[in-house]
Amino acid sequence: MIGSDVKKSSSVLIEIVSKNLSDVSEEEVGKCIELLLSRRDKEIFIMGAGRSGLVGRAFALRLLHLGYKVHILGETLMPSVSKDDLVIAISGSGSTKLVITAVEAAKRVGATIMGITSYPDSSLGKLSDYILQVKGRIMPTKEANGRDYFARQILGLHEPLAPLGTLFEDTCMILLDAMIPVLMSKLKISEEELGKRHSNIE
Repeated sequence: MIGSDVKKSSSVLIEIVSKNLSDVSEEEVGKCIELLLSRRDKEIFIMGAGRSGLVGRAFALRLLHLGYKVHILGETLMPSVSKDDLVIAISGSGSTKLVITAVEAAKRVGATIMGITSYPDSSLGKLSDYILQVKGRIMPTKEANGRDYFARQILGLHEPLAPLGTLFEDTCMILLDAMIPVLMSKLKISEEELGKRHSNIE
């Protein structure tokens, strides 16, 4: 049944995202938190193409609620990037042309680059001052061959259930959301304070 198929695929997605999250370096996450704390009074620019851009927008909204001055690449009202501003660039492949071009421009004016990618040796990784490696699709292994059809599809033997950057984006979304309560604690900001910065004209 279709409903059963969806439940199976969602269970495997959760399993793989959980594995990807467990592989994230605590040291890299810690440095990213420190970087965000140190840029409290600076402008923060978030960039990503396609669905990675949507993940970036969600993170930007949470940072806005925390009181950060945050902007999205491509918005008409985005100010100029200056020295010591923070640029957070999200690209699973680390080679998205739009992102790389923008990062190169930000780098030239002295901005600090935080690259979130699956490939630290990519163009984005090489341009970044700080890297947060987030794995995406898990390639097939001998262990995967014994799994059922849905697991094998998501593990990469067949693409439809986790096409393109799905696993990278899902993992990023949860990881970036998980940073928010830590930042709240470090900044001593309550949920009530976040609510005061939430849109009130929806």
